[in-house]
Amino acid sequence: MSAAGDRLQDTARQAALALPDVSHGYPFTPGLDVYKVAGKVFLIITDDLDDQIITVKCEPEHARALERGHASITPGRYLDKRHWISLGPGTERLITDAVQDSYDLVAEQLPRGVRPRAR
Repeated sequence: MSAAGDRLQDTARQAALALPDVSHGYPFTPGLDVYKVAGKVFLIITDDLDDQIITVKCEPEHARALERGHASITPGRYLDKRHWISLGPGTERLITDAVQDSYDLVAEQLPRGVRPRAR
């Protein structure tokens, strides 16, 4: 693993686990660490040694702007290319905000009764 990929993944994990009512596991394959809020995915961390990325939900307009501004941000791997983006090494300073924004987008779509309460 690259040092930048390790930082990217570690930062994403720490940011996700600091949020309320987050669960995670490997429901799809051992190489995909999936983070959920109320059962809905907001972050996927790819543990592939050759392709260290994270994938988050993002507003489509914001996603396209990020893709234009960063070569290592691409349309989301594994998910809807319009609403998800994948971030690779070199985007470490964006990770905490990207994870928080993704969590917020997913939480806002939940029924009021299952939305997480702020800490």
